[in-house]
Amino acid sequence: MLHVNVTNFRKNIFGLLEQTVTYNEPVNVSTKSGNVVLLSEDDYNGLMETVYLMSIPGMKEKLVEGKNTPIEKCIPEDEVEW
Repeated sequence: MLHVNVTNFRKNIFGLLEQTVTYNEPVNVSTKSGNVVLLSEDDYNGLMETVYLMSIPGMKEKLVEGKNTPIEKCIPEDEVEW
């Protein structure tokens, strides 16, 4: 995570925004009132999806189980019933 103060953020706003979008590197902007974290939209959407999935009872366990399932025991994608 990149850390900048608000003055330097103002001076370099376009470059910092482009860097955040291109490389998905968050920027921590410090101000007198507190800090702000700037995220790319992709990172924000991923974070919100994670929060949503973790709010579903039992989903975490299902995801861990799926992660630990050997690939040879997985169903081919074209055989998955949606």
